[in-house]
Amino acid sequence: MSNNIYLGYEFIVSPLQPGVEILIAELGYAGFESFVETERGVTAYIQKDEWNADILNDIQILESDEFEITYTFEDIEQTNWNAEWEKNFNPIVVDDICAVRAPFHTKFDTQYDIIIEPKMSFGTGHHETTHMMIQHILKNDFTNKSVLDMGCGTGVLAILAELKGAKPIDAVDYDNWCYLNSLENVERNNCKHITVIEGDASVLTGKKYDIIIANINRNILLQDLKTYASCLNKSGTLFLSGFYNDDIAMIQEECEKHLLKFEEKLERNLWVSLKFLN
Repeated sequence: MSNNIYLGYEFIVSPLQPGVEILIAELGYAGFESFVETERGVTAYIQKDEWNADILNDIQILESDEFEITYTFEDIEQTNWNAEWEKNFNPIVVDDICAVRAPFHTKFDTQYDIIIEPKMSFGTGHHETTHMMIQHILKNDFTNKSVLDMGCGTGVLAILAELKGAKPIDAVDYDNWCYLNSLENVERNNCKHITVIEGDASVLTGKKYDIIIANINRNILLQDLKTYASCLNKSGTLFLSGFYNDDIAMIQEECEKHLLKFEEKLERNLWVSLKFLN
């Protein structure tokens, strides 16, 4: 990470859930790039040169009568991010089958054990959506399937896809830090069939996949669904997450425009994940 100055906003949220999850999602849309959940709420980070005085104006939950949220903020020098992550990174265990943990966590007795070095690209607000996407991968056949992990973040879903027998796999993220972190994690988990690509949906021209995984956010998904549909092989499968129940109608409408058929919904703490078939 560069030596840019960051602003750290410390939010105290009551009630904690689902307040923290909603707040993280809205802050992510506003440009905050990483989050550390705390006992009383969440600390959110944004580069100072990306900040403006009106940055919180569109954060609707701050105006909600259902939550009491206060905050303070301060300049933070880029010094020891990894120490912060090591204090706050919690492992994920999905259905007693798959664990996602950091190198300093004790190994779980699970069929799949994925080691992710905690870096800025792993926002704790993604845990719910990551959990559901892992559930989709565990339940579906990935053997010898070509896979796209779009918005790969740490590369965890691409790594699990390989462990489930998928090949070849493209893991794509527009953020350079995510790109570098995914490269590290692919190597750390001894994966042989994953190509990590830095870029957005424009890098997908001419590519075809049996399965596409896109765990991003509603706006990016709506923008790029046409591209995903064009890249999906006949009888292919599309898994989407990164949005709420209220967003399903517009996501489904856009998918149906491109002849994708709704198959299944998973839901976890207000977040949802959808499966579509081509």
